[in-house]
Amino acid sequence: MQAKAASPQKTALVVGANGVIGRNLIDYLITLSNWDIIGVSRRGGESSSRVRYIAADLLNPLESREKLGSLTEVTHIFYAAYQDRPTWAELVPPNLAMLVNVVEAIEPVAARLRHISLMQGYKVYGAHLGPFKTPARESDADHMPPEFNIDQQKFLENRQQGKSWTWSALRPSVVCGFALGNPMNLAMVIAVYASMSKELGIPLRFPGKPGAYHSLLEMTDAGLLAKATVWAATDERCANQAFNITNGDLFRWNELWPKIAAYFELETAPPLPMSLDVVMQDKEALWESMVKKYGLEQNSYSSVSSWRFGDFVFSWDYDFFADGTKARRAGFHEFVDTESMFLNIFEDFRKRKIIP
Repeated sequence: MQAKAASPQKTALVVGANGVIGRNLIDYLITLSNWDIIGVSRRGGESSSRVRYIAADLLNPLESREKLGSLTEVTHIFYAAYQDRPTWAELVPPNLAMLVNVVEAIEPVAARLRHISLMQGYKVYGAHLGPFKTPARESDADHMPPEFNIDQQKFLENRQQGKSWTWSALRPSVVCGFALGNPMNLAMVIAVYASMSKELGIPLRFPGKPGAYHSLLEMTDAGLLAKATVWAATDERCANQAFNITNGDLFRWNELWPKIAAYFELETAPPLPMSLDVVMQDKEALWESMVKKYGLEQNSYSSVSSWRFGDFVFSWDYDFFADGTKARRAGFHEFVDTESMFLNIFEDFRKRKIIP
């Protein structure tokens, strides 16, 4: 019997390597023997035998070319970088510029470039603006700009014309996993909020809008998203398409919240709408005392708190979910139980001594 040919070696450039999405993508790529990995972020990282990190300011086109212009070996760009800004309009220029700078630095020198993977989200469907059509589908019409996800995809669509490489766009719901210093980390918001509630001897109250407690939602596990991202980047059936990537189940906070409270050995009390960004402003001293008391890792309060993002998610007093069947029809069949996902992430935080 003829031996199966070995899969050719590929080189992944993971842009946004320290975020929830990028970090978990690298962790998954490390388990695959035929990938070399280069991680790019503003802070860089500690290189290992499998991962080489590069620190670069991707808003600077000259620095982007200087730091990335020698990476001739790159075959796949996994773009998951994000710059936060106060308004939707202000998000467009930096987030589009970073993608453009990466592609313009890599594409001219990487002769074996095969795929560019773009990380998006439900902002494509207008989910951030208010109640949107559910389930959202990849074929839904664009909405009134500004929206950087759409601008990024249009850039890739235009750039790809006549080229040998392809692109894909992944559209997860709220992504949950481990990362520090990330502006969009819901699991960390809940874990730190619950830990502080326990330290203060108060019940765990849902802090969002009244309607949000009863709305229908879904999440996307960062590990599942990593598998989907690599699948879409390497399966020819996925070329030049977008895919919603979800855990596969739906939930309401009114059912999940008491289970989260039970994990932290907390009672619940009726929801009380409040801005976490406001009420947690004065809790830095409490956090520092907890770090000392429980022997936690020396993480600053700012690196473990994403209160503004928590307020954003907990304000969704409308259904928030998309149709994930396109990916299943194309061959991706992974799924994750959302309740188990949260509890496993909290357990991971404890093992890492992020929370008590």
